[in-house]
Amino acid sequence: MAGIAVIGAGMGALTAAARLAVAGHRVTVYERTQTYGGAVRRFERDGFGFDTGPGLLPLPAVYRDLFVKTGKEPLEACVELVQVDPSARHVFADGTEVALPNASRAGVVAALDAALGAPAGQRWGDFLVRAREAWDRTRRPLLEEPLWDDWSVLAAREPYPAVPHKRLLRTRRAGTLAEVGAWELRDPRLTALLEGHALAYGLDPRVTPASAAVLPYMEHAFGTWYVRGGMRELARAVHERCLARRVEFVFGAEVTRILEKDGRAVGVELAGGTAQAFGSGGGEVREADFVVAPGSAAGLPARADGEVAPQQGLPSRLTVLLALRGARPEGTAHRTVVHSVDRDGESESLFGTAPSVPARPTVTLLRPDDPALVPDGAHEAVTLSAVVPAGAEIHEAHVDALVAAAERAVPGLRDRVLWREVRTPADIARETGAAGGAVPAPALAAAGGRLLHPANSTGLQGLFTVGGWSHPGGGLPHAGMSGALVSGLIVEGPQFRGSQ
Repeated sequence: MAGIAVIGAGMGALTAAARLAVAGHRVTVYERTQTYGGAVRRFERDGFGFDTGPGLLPLPAVYRDLFVKTGKEPLEACVELVQVDPSARHVFADGTEVALPNASRAGVVAALDAALGAPAGQRWGDFLVRAREAWDRTRRPLLEEPLWDDWSVLAAREPYPAVPHKRLLRTRRAGTLAEVGAWELRDPRLTALLEGHALAYGLDPRVTPASAAVLPYMEHAFGTWYVRGGMRELARAVHERCLARRVEFVFGAEVTRILEKDGRAVGVELAGGTAQAFGSGGGEVREADFVVAPGSAAGLPARADGEVAPQQGLPSRLTVLLALRGARPEGTAHRTVVHSVDRDGESESLFGTAPSVPARPTVTLLRPDDPALVPDGAHEAVTLSAVVPAGAEIHEAHVDALVAAAERAVPGLRDRVLWREVRTPADIARETGAAGGAVPAPALAAAGGRLLHPANSTGLQGLFTVGGWSHPGGGLPHAGMSGALVSGLIVEGPQFRGSQ
C-alpha cells in the first residue's frame, strides 16, 4: 500500500484517485479551491441553475467503466443519463437549418439531404466512413494507451484516408480539416458543420489536421448525453465514489512545490504551515510515495522520453447564462449551434497574428429540458457560449454579440431575459488555475505532434500527470481516460499498456 498525493480535484484527478484507492492505496487529494470538479461547476441564482463548464457528455462509456471498476453501483444508479435527441440543431449563415438525430448515421444522412438537398447527406455519410477509419487507427494509441515512447510516429502519420483530388494534372490529398471540407464535402454548410467540431475545442480548421475527423465521428457513433440536474451531478457522483473508497480530501490547500529526493518525488509542500523536511521553503510538507499532478502545474520536470511541442494560441470560452421568463417550448432542441455569418472573419479574429474576440461568433445554445434548473415551468434557463482567446478582456459588446447571434435561432430572446450572468476567461482561470482561462483540446494525430500532449509519466520517478493538459488531452471523456492511464501506470508499473 502506497501513499499517493493528488494535486487538484479536477475530473481527471478524481477518476485517478478513485481507481488508485480501490487498488488499495492511501490517496489524499489537495485542492486549492473549496470544491471539486475543476471546470465542471454550477451557477445558481433565484431558483435557476446553469452548468458553467461542459454541458454535455460524449462517450459516457468512460465513466461507466470507472463506476464498474470502483464499486458495486453502476453510473446509472448514481446519476440519470439522458440521450439528447436531436443531437444538435444547426443554423447556418444562409438561414438554412437542420436537426441531426443522435447516434444514427442513416438518420443524419436523411436529415442533411432533406434540409440541404442531395447529395449533401451522401457526402457527409461518405466522410463519416473515412472518419471511422481514422478513429480505428488512432483510438488505442491516443485514448487507451500511455503515450508511446516513439510518439513521433503518431505525429508524422496522417490516419485520415483522404481521397485523391486531381487538379492541374496533380494529385492532392486533404491534409487539413478545411481541405476536407473544401475538396470532399463541397458545400459551405457541410464545411461549417465539420469545422464547427474543431472550433468547439478552439482549433483552427485551416491548420488542424484531417485526423480531427474523429471529433464528429465520435458524436455520430457514440451519441451525446446529458446528466439530469446538470453536469455538476457527474462531478458530485465521482466525488462521492472517491469518498466511498476512503479518498481523503483537503480543500483550501494550495500545493506550492513537488518535493524531490534522490531523483524521486517524495511529497508535496503546501502554502503556509510549518516547515519540515526535504529543505522545505516554509510550507507544510506532506510525504507521499507517488505524486499525481495536473499537466499544467508549473515547474514540472521534462518527460523522460522527450518533449511534445506545446499547443500555441490556446483559446478560452465566453459563457452567458440567461434566466428567461416563459416556458421552454415543447420540442426545443437541447443544443443549437448558430454558425457565424462571417467564418473567415471569425477565424482571423481567433487565430490571426493578433487574436481578438470575434465580432460575429459561432454560438452554442444549451436549452435543457430539466425542471431541476428552473424555479417553475414558466421559466427557462439558457446557456450561450463561444470560443474567445485565452486571457481576452470581455466587454458588454462581446456579450451582446452572443445574444444577437442566438436570436437568429430564438427570435425575441432579448425580450424574455430576466437577468444574465457572464462567465469570462478570468473566471475559468480562477476556478481551474489554467493561465488565461485556457481550455485544452483533445489529442490528435499528425500535425507534427502539435496536438499531442505530454505523457502521463514524467522525467521524475514517482511523478505522474493527469487531466486535460496531459495525455490524452481535454474533454470530459479524455479526463476520465487520463485518470485510468495514471492509475494503471502506478498500479502495474511502466509495463502497463492500457485497457484490453
